[in-house]
Amino acid sequence: MTKRNAADRSVLLPVNDSGSSVSCVRSLGKRGIHTIAISEHRDRPAFASRYCDETITTPSPYDDLIAYKDALLAAAERPDVYTIIPHREMDSYVLSKYRAEFEEHVVALWPSFENVRTVHDSLRMADAARAADVPIPETWSFDAVEDWDRELIVKPRYSILTGDYVDSLSSRDCEGKMEPVYIPPGTEPELETIQETMHKSGREIPDHVPVVQELVRDTTTEYGFRGLCEKGESVLTCQKRQLRGTSYAGGASVFRETMRDPEIESLGRRLLDHLDWNGLASVQFLRDPTGTYKFTEINPRVWASLEMDVLAGADFPYAHWLLATGNADRIDAAYELGAGNHLLVGELQYLWSVLRDEYPLVERPRLRRAVWDVLSSCYEHPNFDFVHLDDPGPFVRGVLNQLPFGDRPTGEIAGE
Repeated sequence: MTKRNAADRSVLLPVNDSGSSVSCVRSLGKRGIHTIAISEHRDRPAFASRYCDETITTPSPYDDLIAYKDALLAAAERPDVYTIIPHREMDSYVLSKYRAEFEEHVVALWPSFENVRTVHDSLRMADAARAADVPIPETWSFDAVEDWDRELIVKPRYSILTGDYVDSLSSRDCEGKMEPVYIPPGTEPELETIQETMHKSGREIPDHVPVVQELVRDTTTEYGFRGLCEKGESVLTCQKRQLRGTSYAGGASVFRETMRDPEIESLGRRLLDHLDWNGLASVQFLRDPTGTYKFTEINPRVWASLEMDVLAGADFPYAHWLLATGNADRIDAAYELGAGNHLLVGELQYLWSVLRDEYPLVERPRLRRAVWDVLSSCYEHPNFDFVHLDDPGPFVRGVLNQLPFGDRPTGEIAGE
């Protein structure tokens, strides 16, 4: 791999629509590292950042996954591009599956394809968690459930769908996933009905059988262990407590704060060590009424609430760069506890959910109380994913993206 001198090195960022992409660009750009943001959409908020040095547009992975891979590879072949930081599930999938092609040109600091296959598959991941002695909610394939007389959630089996996961798709196909479905006790849903609404494209994929999990009662307070690893060794970690999601039943994080719990530390490290993890990972937990943390999923990429970590001093984008360039000894592993921030549009989604949504297994909060909680937390923690006075472009772009025009993304999950 022939590359330019250190001063001329660039980092390739396949960005999405979330604040994590903006955080990556800001973190690296402020340190004088040349940032190249790449996406199939021209109106990504990260493209509007003053710290974004260059932009590239690609084919959509939802239209042709191989064409998207080829565009990423063409950018990686540039002599200045030194490494790539994945932001979406399809980025982790493409980079790991075609690792041999990419690592000819860049430092491949991401998980193996075997590990990506495992974390994308809820049933395989449940087996891995059991093998690592990490507690999980009871999990079954939909067609293996015998008792529906309890509180259950139906989820997609796979984080994304590709030809490696279901036979009905080709190597060029890529599908997003549905939101969880809460099932009241004593109700047995029809598999065909679930499958008809499972994918955001509206495409029916009958060989994608969802999974069913027991409901962990406190679904709104999610806990996360974030790690950057090299061959199973953690070089930087941070912990998150999610205090609000996009809906009153949970969802993607919109208000969160840093924390530290030795039990979460132990469980997170145990799982990543078991997988011999390489690169970034966000390990998610819920806490049941007995106080037991139960593992729910691993995100093999940058996570949506990254801005909180950076705010607290756990600067994962810069640490990724230092590790990739052989400067791991310069990584500062300390971070501030209780550092909180918000996704502003997500707070509005939360209030809209309180006003309009109905989840049969989750108690709806009173609207007045919900409004007070949002306003008071924004006053106490006036930090936001997109809103930075020295870099207003991403926030303006994000507001424009909510208007009924523009090149908006379809089928993408910008979750945790």
